[in-house]
Amino acid sequence: MITMKRLLVLATCLFLSILNLQAQPGWNWGDQIDVAKEKNAIYTDMVKVEKYSEAISPHGWLLENAPDLNESLYQNGAKIYEELAEKEKEASAQEKYQLKAMEMYDLRIKYFGNEASVLNRKVYPAYKFYKNDKAKYPELFQMFKQTFEITGEDFFENNFVAYMDVVRRYKTVGGPISDEEVLDIYTSLSEILDKKLLSGKNLDRVNNTVENIDKLLTLTIDLNCDYVESLLGPKLAETGDFKVASKIFKLMLQNKCTDRSLAFDAAKIVNENSPDFAISKFLGSRASRDGDREAAIDFYSQALGLTEESAKKAEIYLSLAKLDYQVGLKSSARTNCRKALSFDPSMSDAHVLIGNLYLSSFEECKQGEMKTLDYAVFIAAHNAFQKAGDREGMIKAEALFPSITDIFTEEFVEGETIDIGCWINESVILTKRTEN
Repeated sequence: MITMKRLLVLATCLFLSILNLQAQPGWNWGDQIDVAKEKNAIYTDMVKVEKYSEAISPHGWLLENAPDLNESLYQNGAKIYEELAEKEKEASAQEKYQLKAMEMYDLRIKYFGNEASVLNRKVYPAYKFYKNDKAKYPELFQMFKQTFEITGEDFFENNFVAYMDVVRRYKTVGGPISDEEVLDIYTSLSEILDKKLLSGKNLDRVNNTVENIDKLLTLTIDLNCDYVESLLGPKLAETGDFKVASKIFKLMLQNKCTDRSLAFDAAKIVNENSPDFAISKFLGSRASRDGDREAAIDFYSQALGLTEESAKKAEIYLSLAKLDYQVGLKSSARTNCRKALSFDPSMSDAHVLIGNLYLSSFEECKQGEMKTLDYAVFIAAHNAFQKAGDREGMIKAEALFPSITDIFTEEFVEGETIDIGCWINESVILTKRTEN
């Protein structure tokens, strides 16, 4: 018979238990609270001092009697069995530890959800365990594939190389993965890494990851330029799909075959959907090479609007100057050279082009009355070459300076200022030609 005193004791214990539970939100101690707390204290102490074998028994009791105790039960459980598996030398025992480690992640999902985050943590230890076990490749591949599909841009960075290596290993042993599926996986990984690079964070690490998955791709399938064209060219022609175009352009860039028409076609589709400075510049260069001046100007103009970097703007203005030079628009070419120099005063190529513009202007600018005035154009050319540090250009221009005889006969004085008209419209200091 329960006495009043016994009821009071029980009520007090219950009250204290409720207070204790309220003080520890997120913990479900089960029916044997005191035992569960004791087991938890023992196993966590063992984990702290890295006595993982001694943590197994109390941890196992909690798995059986308080499976929804707290998420840390499975976080620590994974650590226990991963550490034991790494240190174990005997194959069968090691396999048991590996299976238990994987089980910890599955149970964590079962009791606490958050599948994407947990799978993100599960796949890398799975890769370490099973990367040399061919029988596990199908399971490992599906695990990574599922995780990547669920996590997307949140896919952990250390999983990128592991996933690509799993693809390589599985395909190498005859796994049913087509070349196109390999490319799809690689492209999806690359797109996320490209975004990480644009963020500017951890660039060295991300670049290293990019380099490694690129190497793994080339080890998985033979991606020479002809193969890329035969594999993906017809699909691009049929669909005009942006992702296919992105894939083609990236692969042709890697294989140094951007001179092919397919690379140009793919780049145009990519640029239409996702304008990019480097691609616009590439398209402008290709259009210029193919003699399509109007298209080249359009692409270069687009590139100018896609960057705020002075050096890049200077590159584009120099390219526009060269386009003008090709068709004899000398004044416009010089204007673009000067714009290039306004963004990058160290750009010697712009000074060289100005020098060549002047050097080629003798016939159209000469008046035929005084050689001193007519030949002054070569002094202007020399000055431009000198700014560029182009010794060869300077020698060529200097050989065409007015002679001392012309200067004297035409009543000029060496060192005076000479005005050059025509489109050049500059002043130079009169300098005589060095006679041999």
